Amino acid sequence: MAYEPRFTISSALLICVEAIASLRERIQGAAVEVPWIPALQKDARSRNVHASTAIEGNPLTLEQVRALEEGRDLVEPSVRSQREVVNYLAGLRYVEKRALKKRLAHDDILGLHRILAGEVMDQGEAGRYRTISVRVGRYVPPRADEVSGLMFELLQWWNGESTKMSPILSSAILHYRFEAIHPFADGNGRTGRALALWELYRRGFDTHHIFSVDEYYWEDRSRYYAALDGVSKASEDLSYWLEYAAEGLRQTLERVWLRVQSLNATGPAKLVLRPKQERLLHLLRDNPSMAPAEIWKALGVTRQGAMDLLRPLLDAGLVEKIGGKKTGRYSLRHP
Repeated sequence: MAYEPRFTISSALLICVEAIASLRERIQGAAVEVPWIPALQKDARSRNVHASTAIEGNPLTLEQVRALEEGRDLVEPSVRSQREVVNYLAGLRYVEKRALKKRLAHDDILGLHRILAGEVMDQGEAGRYRTISVRVGRYVPPRADEVSGLMFELLQWWNGESTKMSPILSSAILHYRFEAIHPFADGNGRTGRALALWELYRRGFDTHHIFSVDEYYWEDRSRYYAALDGVSKASEDLSYWLEYAAEGLRQTLERVWLRVQSLNATGPAKLVLRPKQERLLHLLRDNPSMAPAEIWKALGVTRQGAMDLLRPLLDAGLVEKIGGKKTGRYSLRHP
């Protein structure tokens, strides 16, 4: 029998799903210049890799991940930390090439894990379901001899009933259930998040491959783990997990919309936004205008640091300065 997820569609979840649909429509319909789509794709890939590996403790920065993606060598980081990042980059390419595959099988999941976990596993074998018992904090996943059957049931659901629901929900359900089964001796977190992304791709939700939900999980790992753990505590009721995951997707699409605007800006300079520049744009969206001192205090940077963040946004036409040299304030430039 196939896996049967249990959940209730709350009003909060409905509101979030509606917001996601509106944001996605705005992004899909935006006049994104074709030459800039690869820049968004590359940026999303780097962010995905950085966030998903960082959740598991990888110390590399986003800039170091970008360097590895571009084939540049890093001197200081350990061989293992670099290998985890290179593996995840290869894993995302594996998913992207198979983005539209209609039916997925054990071999697809095993192949993905073989790439992600190659030469970085502390126990078990990459590309093979576990043959040992494991523990995740206080949670004890199913016995090893149950794994193959449970994965078969999950694949039945994924290839069948999941296609009748929104990919917003099916992606989150797949993510949780995979982690609950914990089919591998190591590398389940990275694999589960990659599978959730795969679901968004194959259902046509992220046709340009420019979303990076893993950033949301990484920025508050304790909440992420608590949301996953909460399902078993709620007797496998997925309701809160779905609300949490949908909120993450909504915030992700808001960030992507900012990135689309930055690449489609009217000024002479186009840019890929840095994380603190995104935070700054969010601040300006929530405030009519801000003084320089308010900006650097909110972002935790120096005055010079604030100006370094502002200058490219001003050049790109995303932000404008209002007032004189000493009394000037900054606000979002509206079309």
